[in-house]
Formats: sequence, structure tokens, C-alpha cells
Amino acid sequence: MSTQASSISRECVTSYIDGQWQPAGAHLLDVVNPATEQVVARLSEADAAETDRAVQAARRAHQQGVWAGKPAAEKQAIFRQIAQLTEAHLDELAQLESLNSGLPLRYLRSRQLPRIVRNFSFFADWQSQNVEKAGIQDDQYLRYVLREPAGVAALISPWNAPLALASTKIAAALSFGNCCVLKTAETTPLAVARFMEILTQAGVPPGVVNLINGRGAVTGDALVRHPDVRVVSFTGGTATGRAIAAAAAPGLKRVDLELGGKSANIVTATANLDDALDGALTSIYTNNGQQCFAGSRILLHRSIADEFIRRFVARAQAIRVGDPLDPGTEVGPLSNAAHYARVVSFVALAEQEGGRLLCGGKRPANLPTGYYLEPTAVLMPSNDNRVCQEEIFGPFAAFQVFDDFEDAIRIANASEFGLVSYLWSNDLAQVNRATRAIEAGVVLVNTPMVLDLRFPFGGYKNSGVGREGIEGMRHFYTEEKTVTIALKRPPMERLGAA
Repeated sequence: MSTQASSISRECVTSYIDGQWQPAGAHLLDVVNPATEQVVARLSEADAAETDRAVQAARRAHQQGVWAGKPAAEKQAIFRQIAQLTEAHLDELAQLESLNSGLPLRYLRSRQLPRIVRNFSFFADWQSQNVEKAGIQDDQYLRYVLREPAGVAALISPWNAPLALASTKIAAALSFGNCCVLKTAETTPLAVARFMEILTQAGVPPGVVNLINGRGAVTGDALVRHPDVRVVSFTGGTATGRAIAAAAAPGLKRVDLELGGKSANIVTATANLDDALDGALTSIYTNNGQQCFAGSRILLHRSIADEFIRRFVARAQAIRVGDPLDPGTEVGPLSNAAHYARVVSFVALAEQEGGRLLCGGKRPANLPTGYYLEPTAVLMPSNDNRVCQEEIFGPFAAFQVFDDFEDAIRIANASEFGLVSYLWSNDLAQVNRATRAIEAGVVLVNTPMVLDLRFPFGGYKNSGVGREGIEGMRHFYTEEKTVTIALKRPPMERLGAA
């Protein structure tokens, strides 16, 4: 670990309001390294009063127009500077993120954190191309749309991709002229805190982006309920999403909820098995299995099931599990002790439900400390089993076998979730049928998860409300105002002019 990252990790992380770190409060929380189970930092929890100060700072910045009033070229330059500074500090940010999340350093460095650079670069480009519609249907009226920032945005990011997802929300909120208050997960604040300094260094004015820290029931609830917050963007679990929606409802706040998943990964008889195997392993075991779009239900056509399972298990058993700071590690520990206990409990549950453990299900013998679990796979008799219905959110795959393609679609749709679905097939008729019939916000054919901000991302059913991607973000973070100008005297009744 770098000296710089080590120094930052020992600090007490506090709120960042109006461009300044705040004094530590009365309630401190431990930040634990999931690889060692050791405390690496302390976190000062923001209470309702401190949350109010953060919201008021964002509100002042919004009312004064310190961000929304900047010319597009200035905002573009700041976004490009954010991208450049992030690139320059990527190793430091990756080490901090790994230290409190357990995510493998090589994955953070090569895949997750470069998204920040791409996102800010994308939004910088977009700001020079964004135009609104105008129209003249006849010679009577000119109509056009003004799009204005919604105001103060509450941004709440999760612990499985703390900085990557927080930065995406920040980039979107700022692109549309908003000021914001960010709350990231209390267990994973280190890289996010460092990123606040990068934003300031890049030229983001004080008060435009503020950071508060703490538990959802304390800090998060105070933020969502604050009367000056106009929109709430949340990524996380479905139960928490429901609570946020309920807390936001009395204020008629707009909410964007990207929630859980239990995605089906369908492998047909016509699939390229080498590609499908790589894709299935990637979709369930990267990010330590802690990803909402994990292909956790792997549905196999009977004709290829035995071969696929044999090859999958051999590869899963060869995955390098270990210290996330080791460049060779492919899967690190789960995020925290409570989550580790929950994921492990599904191993016994799978067996109780008649499933067969194919691999994993226990702590690696060479890792006595840390929240480590071997990459796990089970073969389940029914999609009705809890293991096939509940989001486990770990390195835990559940196989099912199907005979008929319509059966596979039925199984894929038999879930309360509908975020993502994967299909491996070289049959065009099957592809066309599945893309129309599968109830999910994203259908990926012959590829693992890929994201493109030009296109929407979000879920059906209990997987969320709203869509990320440029159009969904534009509608979420702005208010539309229609202006109508008469080009000549309009027809009007002349009441009272006898």
C-alpha cells in the first residue's frame, strides 16, 4: 500500500460541507478492512443538524447560481479536469477503495474506477451537444422548452461500488446544473472522501458537492426527509429503496431507485460454450459476487448442462481468492461481517431445499481471517426455492436445468426482480423471442454486462424505479418549462368590452 493511502486511511472521515472538512461529531463508527477484520479508520456520523448544514450549503450554491450559472465551456473544462485528476490518482483511489470494501485491486484499477474517467468525459462531451426542442406548428405560436435544474439532489451510493456509483450520480446531477449532497455507505467512505478533494482541486465551487456520512436510519433518513431536497437518487437494496420512497413521498420528491436483482443467465443448446462459460463466471464472481446485475440464476439446456457444469466448477475452483491488495487476486472478501454471515447461511439453506453443492460453500483453508468465501455453486431442483428467489449478493451461483426454451423464459420471468437477463444463443429466432418476452430492463445477448450512458439502465418490478442513462437522467434531474409566444394577436374573447 502506498504511504499516501495508508495516511488517509488512519484519519477520521468527517463531512465535507461548503468545500471544508467538518470537525468530528459525537458519534464515531468503525471502518473495517474486510480482508483483515481490523479497524482502518473512524467515521464521524452526521446527525440531522449536520445534514441540514450540508443541504443548506447546496441550496445556497444553487440559488446563487455558482454552478448552474457557469457557461457550458467552463463546466466542460472542470469535468475534463476531474477526469484527468482521477486518472492521475487512480492507483491511490483503488487502494483506498480496496482497503474498506475488499474489492480486488486489479479489478478496481482496470474495470470499476476507470468508469469515473469515462463518465465525466462523456458528460463533458454531452454538455456541448445538448439542445432543447422548439417548434412552430402554424403562424400563430412559437413554443420552446426551457430545462432547469431540479435543485438540491440527494445522492445515496452503496458499498459494493462506492466511488464508481457515487461519481456517476455526481456527474449526472452536475451536468444538469444541480447542487448535491452525497451520502455513501458508512462502511466504505475512504475513496469517496478522497474524491471530494479531487472535485475541489478540479474547480468545482464550494457547496456544489457536499458529503455527509453515517447510517441510513440516521443520516440517510434525515437527508431524504429534508424539505429542501427535491430529488433522491439511490442505488442499493430493494427493502431500503422502499423505505426511501416512503420517506420521500410526503414531500412529493422525485426518486430514482436502482435496486436488487436475481438475474437469469440462459445458456441454450446453440450457445458458444466457451464464451458462455467465461460470461457466466464473470457475471457471478466479479466484484466478489456483490453486484446487482449478477447472473446468479444460471439456466442450462439439458443437452449441455453436464458439460457446462463440469467446466464451470473446475474454473470456479481455480479462481484465486485472497488479499484484495495482491495484484493476482481475482475474488476478495465479502464486504462486512453481517453480510458474510447472511451469504454463508444460503449454503445450508440450499441443501435443506434439496439442492446439491457443486463447489465452494466454505472459507478457504489458507485464509483464517477476513470475510472470505470460496466461489460457490449449487444445483437446485426448483426455481421456487428461496436460493433461486432471494438476492444473495455474493459469489454464489444457482444452476437450474430446462428442456424447452419457453420454459427457460418462464423461469427467467418467475422472479420479483427484473433488472438484467443474459442469453447465450446463436439462434436468431430464440434471440428475437427472448428480447421481447423477458421481463427485465436490460437483456444482454452473448455478452456479460456492459454499460453505455447513451442507453437506459434500470429494472422492472422490484428492481427499481426510473432509468439511468442520458435521457432518464435528463428527465430526473431537471424540470421542464414550456414557453409559448404569440407570433400575432391570438384569438381571445373580449369579456366586458361591450
